[in-house]
Amino acid sequence: MRRLYLLPALLLAACSASVQTTDPSPPAAVVEVPPLERPVRAVPEAIVLPGAFEAAIAAGTRTRSGAPGPNYWQQEADYTLEARLFPETHRLEGTARIRYTNRSPNPLPLLVLELAQNLHAEGALRAEPVEVTGGVSVERVVLDGQELTTPVQAPPGYMVDGTRLVLGPPAPIAPGATAELEIDWSFVIPQAGAGGRMGYSEDDLYFLAYWYPAMMVYDDVYGWFTDPFTATAEFYHGFGDYDLTVEAPEGWVVMATGALQNPEAVLAPDVAARMRAAHASDAPMIVAGPDDAATATSDDGRLRWRFTAENVRDVAFSATRASTWEAARTPVGDRDGDGQTEYTAINTFWRAQAPLWSEVTRYQQHSITFHSAFTGLPYPWPHMTAVEGAGIIGGGMEFPMMTLMGDYNARGDSALYNVTAHELAHMWIPMITGLNERRFAWMDEGATTFLENQARKDFYPGPDHERGDRDNYLNVARAEQEGEIMRWSNFHYPGPSYGIASYSKPGTLLSTLRAVLGEETFMRGYRMFIDRWAFKHPYPYDLFNTFEDAAGRDLDWFWHSWYFETWTLDQAVAGVTMDGGRATITVEDRGRVPMPVRLAVTFADGSTRRVEIPVDVWLAGAAEASVTVDAPAAVTRVEIDPDGGFPDLDRSNNVWMGAGGP
Repeated sequence: MRRLYLLPALLLAACSASVQTTDPSPPAAVVEVPPLERPVRAVPEAIVLPGAFEAAIAAGTRTRSGAPGPNYWQQEADYTLEARLFPETHRLEGTARIRYTNRSPNPLPLLVLELAQNLHAEGALRAEPVEVTGGVSVERVVLDGQELTTPVQAPPGYMVDGTRLVLGPPAPIAPGATAELEIDWSFVIPQAGAGGRMGYSEDDLYFLAYWYPAMMVYDDVYGWFTDPFTATAEFYHGFGDYDLTVEAPEGWVVMATGALQNPEAVLAPDVAARMRAAHASDAPMIVAGPDDAATATSDDGRLRWRFTAENVRDVAFSATRASTWEAARTPVGDRDGDGQTEYTAINTFWRAQAPLWSEVTRYQQHSITFHSAFTGLPYPWPHMTAVEGAGIIGGGMEFPMMTLMGDYNARGDSALYNVTAHELAHMWIPMITGLNERRFAWMDEGATTFLENQARKDFYPGPDHERGDRDNYLNVARAEQEGEIMRWSNFHYPGPSYGIASYSKPGTLLSTLRAVLGEETFMRGYRMFIDRWAFKHPYPYDLFNTFEDAAGRDLDWFWHSWYFETWTLDQAVAGVTMDGGRATITVEDRGRVPMPVRLAVTFADGSTRRVEIPVDVWLAGAAEASVTVDAPAAVTRVEIDPDGGFPDLDRSNNVWMGAGGP
């Protein structure tokens, strides 16, 4: 995205060029294109950056290389949260104290928070049906010691606007200044809330997420992000430190984002001892069974569990009273560069009706260790916890250090491993690389789908674990039911377009990009992006630019064709001719996506040769090209993309067979 890759004159020129081959000894293959009076195909355009992103580059907060700029900033919000859980009435009461520091260069006349549970209020804007529970009751709002009343239009004041809570301070919050907020609220817990991402099951499990007033992101590109939560696309959260206290009845075991600070006060002594032993064990150990008296007791029958977490973008917690609690540890690599391997604790909670979950601790161990190595960023937090939530969720949902997943009884153990690897991959994107899921779900889910598939290859070697997502995408593309990846995620047409544009297609395209760039260059760009944007807020253009920076080449043709359009790839072998000791192979590009053509040529004497038609041929507007190679014998077979690296819409025309071919 740093330059235009075509000169206008090139569009009309015939071309011939030498191309690399895997065998350096024969003369170079020659590519020829019929003369063109004008382009006969659509040609991808250079990516035009949005004005706000260009302004961020000019301000020095972003760069054209994809790295954060020297003036990059982001807001700071630290939370002290108290949650009081009342299972008998499915009610949660909360108190939040938020210290919000304005690190931007701009004064802030308004502060905006998210009340995700207002998705469940009567008349709320939403993209799918949900249980109506009344939403959030905001009972007290205090800003810098002054209690606010409505309306916000006459500050100081506040108003609730759907899933947004807007505060008007007496004066704008100046750059570098800090605002102190206090909010009391309560809500009735929906059974399967926030789009099936939290709630309760039976009378023995709660999973609370998106349950507190959270500061919405104010970033260096667009300022306040105020898109409402409508249940489909997910979240955009800032980073902060959290001090969380969960008050629950005794007998309910609580686990949450962060490190448990008072185990001796809330756990039975033998359970606390087994937890410490398990967290030092490579082999999974049972910490508490469903019938154990796992918690301490108290005079009023309630316990206060305290957790602290640093530099996370959210907190969630579970409360269970009929689950098996299994734990272990797993290596994550060298976090601090001292040459020693560090570990993180693994916790798994499941109920008797989910027998496949007896393997989830092992699945978590493998996933966290694999992802740490593959991304090049060791898992940074003290634990990873998986909670079985049948009755709340069928698939899985991620939060920092926590995941909620279904029982998977009907789908089997390999599917349960797959969803575990997927949800834990989210710890890197978006929990560490803190992008905007609500607008760009593909950056989150596509990257996670890709990483899940790499873990599956390691855990279940042999099958093509990327084929399922590739086929899902191609089936929808053939039916012309997909939407552009870069369409804002909340605005996809009903049907398969959201899922394909968010999961299968972008996950497949990372594998495609790897095939284009080669393993070494791709991995350099992949890890560079995660490292550059860890605990920051990247946009799609930062991803694009980072890969171009790593590759040292312009890839606008790739981004435009695959991400901004619904073009498809269809390369075909149109024919093979022999002339003495030379063979000419003609390829037609019948789709719209331009890609290099990788050819495997097999000769009658059993020898093979690989040649490539460069993408530049198609970028010049051609739809047909020929490549001529030395032929030691008659050509018996030609195959396009023999390694299966590209998502070709019709592979039936990728192979040409000659007389005597296999």
